[in-house]
Amino acid sequence: MNYPKIILKKGKEISLRRRHHWVFSGAIHQKDEDLESGQLVSVFSHTNTFLGTGHYSPGSIMVRILTFEEELIDINFWNKRIRAAYELRKTLGLVNNPSTTVFRLVHGEGDLLPGLIVDYYNGTAVIQTHNIGMYAHIEVIAQSIKEIMGKDIQAVYDKSAETLPKNLGIDSNRWLLGTPKTDLVQEYGASYRIDWEKGQKTGFFIDQRENRKLFSYYASGKKVLNTFCYSGGFSVLALLEGASEVHSVDISPKAIELTEENIALNPQIKGKNESKVADVVKYIREIGEDYDVIVLDPPAFAKNIKARHNAVQAYKRLNLEALKKIKPGGILFTFSCSQVVDKSLFAHTITAAALESRREVKILHQLTQPADHPINIFHPETEYLKGLVISVE
Repeated sequence: MNYPKIILKKGKEISLRRRHHWVFSGAIHQKDEDLESGQLVSVFSHTNTFLGTGHYSPGSIMVRILTFEEELIDINFWNKRIRAAYELRKTLGLVNNPSTTVFRLVHGEGDLLPGLIVDYYNGTAVIQTHNIGMYAHIEVIAQSIKEIMGKDIQAVYDKSAETLPKNLGIDSNRWLLGTPKTDLVQEYGASYRIDWEKGQKTGFFIDQRENRKLFSYYASGKKVLNTFCYSGGFSVLALLEGASEVHSVDISPKAIELTEENIALNPQIKGKNESKVADVVKYIREIGEDYDVIVLDPPAFAKNIKARHNAVQAYKRLNLEALKKIKPGGILFTFSCSQVVDKSLFAHTITAAALESRREVKILHQLTQPADHPINIFHPETEYLKGLVISVE
Protein backbone atom coordinates (compact mmCIF):
# COMPACT_ATOMS: atom_id res chain seq x y z
CA MET A 1 0.00 0.00 0.00
CA ASN A 2 1.20 3.49 -0.75
CA TYR A 3 -1.73 5.75 0.06
CA PRO A 4 -1.15 9.36 1.14
CA LYS A 5 -0.63 9.68 4.88
CA ILE A 6 -2.69 11.53 7.50
CA ILE A 7 -1.32 11.86 11.05
CA LEU A 8 -3.61 12.46 14.01
CA LYS A 9 -3.06 14.63 17.05
CA LYS A 10 -2.07 12.92 20.29
CA GLY A 11 -5.03 11.21 21.91
CA LYS A 12 -7.25 11.44 18.82
CA GLU A 13 -6.64 7.83 17.85
CA ILE A 14 -8.92 6.53 20.60
CA SER A 15 -12.11 6.55 18.51
CA LEU A 16 -10.42 4.61 15.69
CA ARG A 17 -9.06 2.06 18.14
CA ARG A 18 -12.69 1.64 19.23
CA ARG A 19 -13.56 0.94 15.56
CA HIS A 20 -15.54 4.12 14.90
CA HIS A 21 -15.39 4.89 11.17
CA TRP A 22 -15.16 8.69 11.15
CA VAL A 23 -12.14 10.97 11.54
CA PHE A 24 -13.13 14.58 12.23
CA SER A 25 -11.13 17.52 10.94
CA GLY A 26 -10.20 18.66 14.46
CA ALA A 27 -8.36 15.38 15.07
CA ILE A 28 -5.86 15.84 12.23
CA HIS A 29 -2.32 17.00 12.96
CA GLN A 30 -0.76 16.68 9.51
CA LYS A 31 -1.83 15.91 5.96
CA ASP A 32 -0.71 16.59 2.41
CA GLU A 33 -2.05 19.92 1.18
CA ASP A 34 -2.80 18.61 -2.28
CA LEU A 35 -5.19 15.81 -1.24
CA GLU A 36 -8.24 15.57 -3.46
CA SER A 37 -11.77 14.78 -2.31
CA GLY A 38 -12.44 11.04 -2.54
CA GLN A 39 -8.79 10.03 -2.47
CA LEU A 40 -7.81 6.94 -0.48
CA VAL A 41 -5.59 7.79 2.49
CA SER A 42 -4.02 5.90 5.39
CA VAL A 43 -4.41 7.28 8.90
CA PHE A 44 -1.68 7.05 11.53
CA SER A 45 -1.43 7.97 15.19
CA HIS A 46 0.98 10.64 16.44
CA THR A 47 3.43 7.76 17.16
CA ASN A 48 3.23 6.64 13.52
CA THR A 49 1.08 3.57 14.22
CA PHE A 50 -1.26 2.53 11.41
CA LEU A 51 -4.95 2.98 12.30
CA GLY A 52 -6.93 2.57 9.08
CA THR A 53 -7.48 3.38 5.41
CA GLY A 54 -10.41 5.34 4.06
CA HIS A 55 -11.77 8.08 1.83
CA TYR A 56 -10.60 11.64 2.36
CA SER A 57 -13.09 14.49 2.10
CA PRO A 58 -12.66 18.14 3.05
CA GLY A 59 -15.20 19.07 5.68
CA SER A 60 -16.17 18.15 9.22
CA ILE A 61 -15.84 14.40 8.66
CA MET A 62 -12.47 14.33 6.94
CA VAL A 63 -11.91 10.58 6.60
CA ARG A 64 -14.41 7.71 6.46
CA ILE A 65 -12.55 4.53 7.33
CA LEU A 66 -13.07 1.51 5.06
CA THR A 67 -10.71 -0.86 6.86
CA PHE A 68 -8.77 -0.96 10.11
CA GLU A 69 -6.36 -3.50 8.59
CA GLU A 70 -3.40 -2.83 6.34
CA GLU A 71 -4.88 -4.05 3.06
CA LEU A 72 -5.38 -2.90 -0.51
CA ILE A 73 -8.76 -1.50 -1.51
CA ASP A 74 -9.05 -3.69 -4.59
CA ILE A 75 -11.56 -6.12 -6.09
CA ASN A 76 -10.74 -8.68 -3.38
CA PHE A 77 -11.65 -6.13 -0.72
CA TRP A 78 -15.02 -5.36 -2.31
CA ASN A 79 -15.80 -9.03 -2.86
CA LYS A 80 -15.00 -9.82 0.77
CA ARG A 81 -17.20 -7.05 2.20
CA ILE A 82 -20.15 -7.52 -0.15
CA ARG A 83 -20.04 -11.30 0.28
CA ALA A 84 -20.15 -10.87 4.07
CA ALA A 85 -23.19 -8.60 3.70
CA TYR A 86 -24.86 -11.09 1.35
CA GLU A 87 -24.22 -14.03 3.68
CA LEU A 88 -25.80 -12.11 6.56
CA ARG A 89 -28.97 -11.57 4.49
CA LYS A 90 -29.01 -15.29 3.73
CA THR A 91 -28.83 -15.96 7.47
CA LEU A 92 -31.77 -13.60 7.94
CA GLY A 93 -33.84 -15.64 5.48
CA LEU A 94 -34.14 -12.80 2.97
CA VAL A 95 -32.33 -14.39 0.01
CA ASN A 96 -34.56 -16.41 -2.32
CA ASN A 97 -37.58 -15.79 -0.13
CA PRO A 98 -40.63 -15.87 -2.44
CA SER A 99 -42.87 -13.91 -0.05
CA THR A 100 -40.32 -11.07 0.44
CA THR A 101 -38.21 -10.19 -2.59
CA VAL A 102 -36.88 -6.83 -1.40
CA PHE A 103 -34.18 -6.18 1.19
CA ARG A 104 -31.17 -4.01 1.96
CA LEU A 105 -27.97 -5.69 0.85
CA VAL A 106 -25.46 -3.10 2.14
CA HIS A 107 -26.15 -0.64 4.96
CA GLY A 108 -23.18 1.76 5.09
CA GLU A 109 -21.13 1.55 8.28
CA GLY A 110 -23.47 -1.20 9.48
CA ASP A 111 -21.79 -3.42 6.87
CA LEU A 112 -18.39 -1.74 7.27
CA LEU A 113 -18.79 0.23 4.03
CA PRO A 114 -19.35 3.90 4.97
CA GLY A 115 -21.14 5.89 2.30
CA LEU A 116 -22.58 2.87 0.45
CA ILE A 117 -26.23 1.79 0.30
CA VAL A 118 -27.35 -1.13 -1.88
CA ASP A 119 -30.99 -2.23 -1.98
CA TYR A 120 -32.20 -5.40 -3.72
CA TYR A 121 -35.52 -5.42 -5.61
CA ASN A 122 -36.41 -8.83 -7.03
CA GLY A 123 -33.40 -9.10 -9.34
CA THR A 124 -32.38 -5.44 -9.49
CA ALA A 125 -29.77 -3.87 -7.21
CA VAL A 126 -30.00 -0.10 -6.67
CA ILE A 127 -26.84 1.65 -5.44
CA GLN A 128 -26.60 5.00 -3.71
CA THR A 129 -23.19 6.36 -2.75
CA HIS A 130 -22.98 9.21 -0.27
CA ASN A 131 -19.46 10.48 -0.91
CA ILE A 132 -17.30 10.93 -3.98
CA GLY A 133 -14.72 8.43 -2.73
CA MET A 134 -17.24 5.62 -2.67
CA TYR A 135 -18.67 6.75 -6.01
CA ALA A 136 -15.24 6.30 -7.61
CA HIS A 137 -15.55 2.54 -6.98
CA ILE A 138 -19.12 2.16 -8.23
CA GLU A 139 -18.29 0.14 -11.35
CA VAL A 140 -16.25 -2.35 -9.32
CA ILE A 141 -19.00 -2.52 -6.69
CA ALA A 142 -21.56 -3.34 -9.40
CA GLN A 143 -19.36 -6.10 -10.80
CA SER A 144 -18.83 -7.50 -7.32
CA ILE A 145 -22.58 -7.59 -6.63
CA LYS A 146 -23.16 -9.44 -9.89
CA GLU A 147 -20.35 -11.90 -9.21
CA ILE A 148 -21.54 -12.70 -5.70
CA MET A 149 -25.30 -12.84 -6.33
CA GLY A 150 -25.00 -14.52 -9.73
CA LYS A 151 -28.32 -15.35 -11.42
CA ASP A 152 -30.24 -13.50 -8.69
CA ILE A 153 -29.07 -10.19 -10.22
CA GLN A 154 -30.28 -9.10 -13.66
CA ALA A 155 -29.52 -5.38 -13.39
CA VAL A 156 -27.67 -2.80 -11.30
CA TYR A 157 -28.83 0.82 -11.17
CA ASP A 158 -26.81 3.81 -9.94
CA LYS A 159 -28.96 6.38 -8.11
CA SER A 160 -26.09 8.39 -6.60
CA ALA A 161 -26.93 11.66 -8.33
CA GLU A 162 -29.51 12.32 -5.59
CA THR A 163 -27.15 11.66 -2.65
CA LEU A 164 -23.93 13.32 -3.81
CA PRO A 165 -23.31 17.09 -3.64
CA LYS A 166 -24.56 18.90 -6.74
CA ASN A 167 -21.23 20.66 -7.29
CA LEU A 168 -19.62 17.34 -8.25
CA GLY A 169 -21.41 17.46 -11.59
CA ILE A 170 -23.04 14.03 -11.24
CA ASP A 171 -26.49 15.03 -12.39
CA SER A 172 -28.03 11.86 -13.78
CA ASN A 173 -28.72 8.31 -12.69
CA ARG A 174 -27.82 5.34 -14.91
CA TRP A 175 -27.90 1.62 -15.47
CA LEU A 176 -24.53 0.07 -14.69
CA LEU A 177 -25.35 -3.50 -15.68
CA GLY A 178 -28.15 -5.25 -17.52
CA THR A 179 -31.85 -4.42 -17.63
CA PRO A 180 -34.49 -5.34 -15.05
CA LYS A 181 -36.93 -8.18 -15.71
CA THR A 182 -39.60 -6.72 -13.46
CA ASP A 183 -40.37 -3.70 -11.28
CA LEU A 184 -42.70 -5.70 -9.03
CA VAL A 185 -41.66 -6.93 -5.59
CA GLN A 186 -43.24 -8.90 -2.77
CA GLU A 187 -43.17 -8.00 0.91
CA TYR A 188 -44.82 -10.55 3.17
CA GLY A 189 -46.92 -11.58 0.17
CA ALA A 190 -48.04 -8.05 -0.70
CA SER A 191 -47.24 -6.76 -4.19
CA TYR A 192 -45.66 -3.35 -4.85
CA ARG A 193 -44.38 -1.57 -7.94
CA ILE A 194 -40.99 0.11 -7.50
CA ASP A 195 -39.93 3.32 -9.25
CA TRP A 196 -36.12 3.30 -8.97
CA GLU A 197 -35.58 6.28 -11.20
CA LYS A 198 -38.05 8.79 -9.74
CA GLY A 199 -39.09 7.27 -6.41
CA GLN A 200 -37.86 8.42 -3.02
CA LYS A 201 -34.66 6.90 -1.59
CA THR A 202 -33.91 3.85 -3.76
CA GLY A 203 -37.61 3.40 -4.56
CA PHE A 204 -39.15 2.02 -1.36
CA PHE A 205 -38.86 2.43 2.42
CA ILE A 206 -37.46 -1.03 3.11
CA ASP A 207 -36.60 -0.12 6.69
CA GLN A 208 -40.27 -0.26 7.76
CA ARG A 209 -40.84 -3.86 6.63
CA GLU A 210 -41.17 -5.49 10.08
CA ASN A 211 -43.03 -2.49 11.49
CA ARG A 212 -45.55 -2.66 8.63
CA LYS A 213 -46.16 -6.32 9.43
CA LEU A 214 -46.76 -5.60 13.12
CA PHE A 215 -49.02 -2.70 12.18
CA SER A 216 -51.14 -4.93 9.98
CA TYR A 217 -52.06 -7.15 12.95
CA TYR A 218 -53.36 -4.19 14.92
CA ALA A 219 -55.25 -2.90 11.86
CA SER A 220 -57.35 -6.04 11.34
CA GLY A 221 -61.04 -5.10 11.39
CA LYS A 222 -60.23 -1.48 12.22
CA LYS A 223 -60.54 1.98 10.68
CA VAL A 224 -57.00 3.20 9.94
CA LEU A 225 -55.28 6.51 9.14
CA ASN A 226 -51.93 6.22 7.34
CA THR A 227 -50.21 9.62 7.21
CA PHE A 228 -47.16 10.46 5.06
CA CYS A 229 -48.20 7.31 3.18
CA TYR A 230 -45.77 7.61 0.21
CA SER A 231 -46.39 4.42 -1.80
CA GLY A 232 -48.90 2.97 0.64
CA GLY A 233 -46.81 0.32 2.38
CA PHE A 234 -48.71 0.50 5.67
CA SER A 235 -52.04 0.82 3.83
CA VAL A 236 -51.55 -2.29 1.68
CA LEU A 237 -50.49 -4.54 4.58
CA ALA A 238 -53.34 -3.25 6.76
CA LEU A 239 -55.92 -3.94 4.07
CA LEU A 240 -54.52 -7.39 3.36
CA GLU A 241 -54.80 -8.20 7.06
CA GLY A 242 -58.46 -7.20 7.02
CA ALA A 243 -58.66 -3.52 7.94
CA SER A 244 -62.22 -2.39 7.32
CA GLU A 245 -61.22 1.05 6.03
CA VAL A 246 -57.95 2.87 5.43
CA HIS A 247 -57.40 6.56 4.73
CA SER A 248 -54.02 7.25 3.07
CA VAL A 249 -52.73 10.85 3.17
CA ASP A 250 -49.66 12.46 1.61
CA ILE A 251 -48.84 15.95 0.33
CA SER A 252 -47.46 14.49 -2.91
CA PRO A 253 -49.91 13.66 -5.74
CA LYS A 254 -47.33 11.19 -7.08
CA ALA A 255 -47.30 9.38 -3.73
CA ILE A 256 -51.07 9.06 -3.79
CA GLU A 257 -50.88 7.66 -7.33
CA LEU A 258 -48.36 5.07 -6.14
CA THR A 259 -50.57 4.14 -3.19
CA GLU A 260 -53.60 3.64 -5.43
CA GLU A 261 -51.56 1.60 -7.90
CA ASN A 262 -50.13 -0.65 -5.19
CA ILE A 263 -53.54 -1.29 -3.68
CA ALA A 264 -54.82 -2.23 -7.16
CA LEU A 265 -51.94 -4.72 -7.50
CA ASN A 266 -53.45 -6.72 -4.63
CA PRO A 267 -56.93 -7.80 -5.83
CA GLN A 268 -57.49 -9.91 -2.72
CA ILE A 269 -58.01 -6.68 -0.74
CA LYS A 270 -61.63 -6.39 0.40
CA GLY A 271 -61.53 -3.29 2.63
CA LYS A 272 -62.00 0.28 1.47
CA ASN A 273 -59.14 2.73 0.87
CA GLU A 274 -59.63 6.46 0.49
CA SER A 275 -56.57 8.44 -0.62
CA LYS A 276 -56.14 12.16 -0.18
CA VAL A 277 -53.53 14.73 -1.23
CA ALA A 278 -53.08 17.00 1.80
CA ASP A 279 -50.58 18.57 4.16
CA VAL A 280 -50.64 16.00 6.96
CA VAL A 281 -49.89 18.47 9.76
CA LYS A 282 -52.89 20.60 8.75
CA TYR A 283 -55.08 17.62 7.83
CA ILE A 284 -54.72 15.85 11.15
CA ARG A 285 -56.06 18.90 13.00
CA GLU A 286 -59.36 18.52 11.14
CA ILE A 287 -59.96 14.77 11.38
CA GLY A 288 -62.83 13.28 13.33
CA GLU A 289 -62.36 11.18 16.44
CA ASP A 290 -63.21 7.88 14.77
CA TYR A 291 -59.86 6.24 13.89
CA ASP A 292 -58.94 3.03 15.70
CA VAL A 293 -55.33 2.97 14.48
CA ILE A 294 -53.11 5.82 13.28
CA VAL A 295 -49.59 5.69 11.87
CA LEU A 296 -47.34 8.77 11.87
CA ASP A 297 -44.28 8.14 9.68
CA PRO A 298 -43.00 11.58 8.68
CA PRO A 299 -39.82 12.36 6.75
CA ALA A 300 -36.80 13.40 8.78
CA PHE A 301 -37.71 16.68 10.46
CA ALA A 302 -34.03 17.27 11.30
CA LYS A 303 -31.13 16.64 8.92
CA ASN A 304 -28.51 18.10 11.28
CA ILE A 305 -27.97 19.03 14.91
CA LYS A 306 -28.91 22.70 14.34
CA ALA A 307 -32.41 21.67 13.28
CA ARG A 308 -32.99 19.34 16.23
CA HIS A 309 -34.96 21.72 18.48
CA ASN A 310 -37.41 22.65 15.74
CA ALA A 311 -37.76 18.98 14.80
CA VAL A 312 -38.62 18.00 18.37
CA GLN A 313 -41.32 20.67 18.48
CA ALA A 314 -42.73 19.41 15.16
CA TYR A 315 -42.84 15.82 16.42
CA LYS A 316 -44.58 16.97 19.58
CA ARG A 317 -47.26 18.98 17.73
CA LEU A 318 -47.97 16.18 15.27
CA ASN A 319 -48.25 13.51 17.96
CA LEU A 320 -50.33 15.75 20.20
CA GLU A 321 -52.95 16.15 17.47
CA ALA A 322 -53.06 12.39 16.87
CA LEU A 323 -53.34 11.67 20.60
CA LYS A 324 -56.21 14.11 20.93
CA LYS A 325 -58.16 12.62 18.02
CA ILE A 326 -57.66 8.85 18.23
CA LYS A 327 -60.56 6.80 19.62
CA PRO A 328 -60.41 5.54 23.21
CA GLY A 329 -58.58 2.23 23.14
CA GLY A 330 -56.88 3.25 19.90
CA ILE A 331 -53.35 2.32 18.81
CA LEU A 332 -50.82 4.89 17.58
CA PHE A 333 -47.69 3.90 15.63
CA THR A 334 -45.31 6.88 15.68
CA PHE A 335 -41.84 7.11 14.13
CA SER A 336 -38.80 9.32 13.69
CA CYS A 337 -36.06 8.69 11.13
CA SER A 338 -34.08 11.80 12.17
CA GLN A 339 -30.64 10.52 13.18
CA VAL A 340 -30.01 13.52 15.46
CA VAL A 341 -33.18 12.74 17.46
CA ASP A 342 -32.16 9.67 19.45
CA LYS A 343 -34.45 7.10 21.11
CA SER A 344 -34.44 8.82 24.47
CA LEU A 345 -35.22 12.28 23.09
CA PHE A 346 -37.97 10.87 20.88
CA ALA A 347 -39.57 9.04 23.82
CA HIS A 348 -39.41 12.21 25.94
CA THR A 349 -41.07 14.14 23.10
CA ILE A 350 -43.94 11.67 22.90
CA THR A 351 -44.23 11.77 26.69
CA ALA A 352 -44.58 15.55 26.56
CA ALA A 353 -47.31 15.25 23.92
CA ALA A 354 -49.12 12.60 25.99
CA LEU A 355 -49.04 14.81 29.10
CA GLU A 356 -50.49 17.73 27.18
CA SER A 357 -53.19 15.54 25.62
CA ARG A 358 -54.38 14.53 29.13
CA ARG A 359 -54.94 10.96 28.02
CA GLU A 360 -53.67 7.70 29.50
CA VAL A 361 -50.94 6.25 27.31
CA LYS A 362 -49.08 2.94 27.50
CA ILE A 363 -46.07 1.86 25.42
CA LEU A 364 -46.70 -1.54 23.83
CA HIS A 365 -43.63 -1.82 21.57
CA GLN A 366 -40.38 0.05 21.02
CA LEU A 367 -39.47 -0.25 17.35
CA THR A 368 -36.32 0.14 15.28
CA GLN A 369 -34.94 -0.71 11.85
CA PRO A 370 -34.91 -4.35 10.63
CA ALA A 371 -31.91 -6.66 10.75
CA ASP A 372 -30.94 -6.01 7.12
CA HIS A 373 -30.19 -2.45 8.31
CA PRO A 374 -27.66 -3.64 10.93
CA ILE A 375 -26.47 -1.31 13.67
CA ASN A 376 -22.68 -1.25 14.01
CA ILE A 377 -22.08 -1.53 17.75
CA PHE A 378 -18.95 0.63 17.41
CA HIS A 379 -20.69 3.23 15.23
CA PRO A 380 -23.96 4.24 16.93
CA GLU A 381 -24.85 6.64 14.11
CA THR A 382 -26.02 3.59 12.13
CA GLU A 383 -29.10 3.45 14.39
CA TYR A 384 -31.51 6.03 13.00
CA LEU A 385 -35.08 4.67 12.89
CA LYS A 386 -37.03 4.62 16.12
CA GLY A 387 -40.69 4.13 16.81
CA LEU A 388 -43.25 3.58 19.54
CA VAL A 389 -46.52 1.69 19.49
CA ILE A 390 -48.80 3.15 22.14
CA SER A 391 -52.30 2.46 23.34
CA VAL A 392 -54.43 5.49 24.14
CA GLU A 393 -57.33 5.36 26.61
